[in-house]
Formats: sequence, C-alpha cells, structure tokens
Amino acid sequence: MRYIRYAFLAALGVVLITVALANRDSVTLNILPGELSGFLGWSWSISLPLFVIIFGSVVAGILIGFVWEWLREHKLRAEGARNRRERDQLAREVKTLREPKARTGDDVLALLDKTS
Repeated sequence: MRYIRYAFLAALGVVLITVALANRDSVTLNILPGELSGFLGWSWSISLPLFVIIFGSVVAGILIGFVWEWLREHKLRAEGARNRRERDQLAREVKTLREPKARTGDDVLALLDKTS
C-alpha cells in the first residue's frame, strides 16, 4: 500500500510539473471588468504565470470545500457531543447504582450527606 501511495504521489508530481511547464506564459489577472473599473475609477490587476493561477484556483477550491463541509457537518458534531455527554452521565449513574450502599439508615440523612 505504501508503494502505491508513493507511485501516485510521483505521478501527481510529474503531472503538476508538466502543467506548470506548459503554462509558463504570463497572464494579467483583473479584479474588476474594464467597464466597471472605468466607472469606479479603480483598477487593480496583476501579471502572473498561468500555472500559478491554475494551482491557486485549485487550492482555493479545496479550501472552500473543506470549510463548506465543516460548516455543513456542524449539526452532526454537535449531536455527537450531546450523545457523548449523555453516555458519560448515564455511565456515572450506572456506576453509582451498582455500588453497594454504605449504610441502611435514614434516606433523608443519606440525601443530605450526598449533597454536602
């Protein structure tokens, strides 16, 4: 299994290097369209190699997907935490119920001793 992982990572590295070498030309990345930037009087652009934009877009997409899934699964994590707390509380109750009673005296006095 380890060799399959290394082979996959090596193949992925070769593909990424090939894409980077094939897309070395510089492109201009504009934040706003030309008409809108002329209207607002603000134009910001940057020249980068195309492979940087491609890889940056892939990384941004992966990060957005991770955050989206993390937010989507919040209900499941909260329910799991509630179930875990309830399980621990029930385990403590079962443990106290299984313990032999120390004294067989007055129940009211036993309750007062437990609270203090």
